[in-house]
Amino acid sequence: MNDDQLLLYSRHILLEEMGIEAQERLLGATALVVGAGGLGSPAALYLAAAGVGTILLADGDTVDLTNLQRQILHRHDRIGQNKALSGARSMLEINPDIEVIALAERLAGAELEQAVARSTVVLDCCDNFATRHAVNRACVKYRVPLVSGAAIGFDGQLAAFDTRDPAAPCYHCLFPESPDVEEVRCAVMGVFAPLTGIIGTMEAAEALKIAGGFGRSYSGRLGLLDARTMHWSEMKVPRDPACLVCSGRESGTPDT
Repeated sequence: MNDDQLLLYSRHILLEEMGIEAQERLLGATALVVGAGGLGSPAALYLAAAGVGTILLADGDTVDLTNLQRQILHRHDRIGQNKALSGARSMLEINPDIEVIALAERLAGAELEQAVARSTVVLDCCDNFATRHAVNRACVKYRVPLVSGAAIGFDGQLAAFDTRDPAAPCYHCLFPESPDVEEVRCAVMGVFAPLTGIIGTMEAAEALKIAGGFGRSYSGRLGLLDARTMHWSEMKVPRDPACLVCSGRESGTPDT
């Protein structure tokens, strides 16, 4: 690190659990943030401020007036712009020393796999199950830790899935993919604005711990927040030995 970086990240370096070593790992890390909306906004901003060296921000949607109540990456003068491009601008305003790669598309197929394969950690900040499951499959395939969040109404969820550990579950273990699952969107149910900030910021915290190699990961646990009362509950998430996505992956070798 140069002198400016030592000053910029000094409050991290002062932490006994982090120090220069963890901060240097963050500077050398790559994070993929899937979704630049309510959850992706605070997550991406904190990853940028904390000094994650390369951040891929993926979103194919455009900024809408209704987004601005909670999607703090964006501004009124960017209505109609792609969210990934808008978000990258905000992140670089906070920390011009990092690299932000805007992926102005809904990642799928080979493009999704390529983005996951180059990443140190992936943050699921999207709002639909199809994308969540596709991201999970790619993370399992390439053994990349996944941090997942959700927020609707006043209810938030946080989970992490680090399948580098053979005993760890994946997203499919917790929420099996099914055509019968009904999507619930903010446009229909609404969402309490600070809730997305709380959950998105927690996603960033988990990703920083994983990429920086410090603290205890949230892998194997599901956190549930009721923002009406600010009551937080937690449950263990076991690995499903019959999981269609992650079973039989003890070898640690990506599929081809």
